[in-house]
Amino acid sequence: MKSKAGTIFLAGLIAGTLDILAAIFIYAILLQKTTPIKILQSIASGIFKKEAYNHSQMAWYGLGFHFIIAFLFAWFYFIIYPYLTFLKKSALVSGFLYGIFVWIVMNLIVLPIVFPVLPAKHLDFPLILSVLILIFCIGFPIAFIARKFYSFK
Repeated sequence: MKSKAGTIFLAGLIAGTLDILAAIFIYAILLQKTTPIKILQSIASGIFKKEAYNHSQMAWYGLGFHFIIAFLFAWFYFIIYPYLTFLKKSALVSGFLYGIFVWIVMNLIVLPIVFPVLPAKHLDFPLILSVLILIFCIGFPIAFIARKFYSFK
């Protein structure tokens, strides 16, 4: 973890991989609500709209977009980390908070812009599950990697 760019890339790669694997495991395998291809196509549909569901190759675009988003969240955390002292106190707490922040940004800002008609959100199991996935798969890995990186500086 010598270069900041390399560490941000690693954090985004780990977080993005954990997040997509969790989504596939929970929603496609465990709950059998969808398929891995449809999960990735739904990500691609943010750009390609309904066309994303017409070609299975669109899943590759979805995977690419997913990792771009993960890298952006990793990059943002690394940018704010030196300036927000509370992030340095506990990687566990800051990872928890960052996972919630990622959920808020994605579900209350990004998704409503990309998909103007979305179902209403309710405090239920699916919502809590989606928050927990982001805490454990995005928030924690990025927070712990950033803490380790900055502790060597």
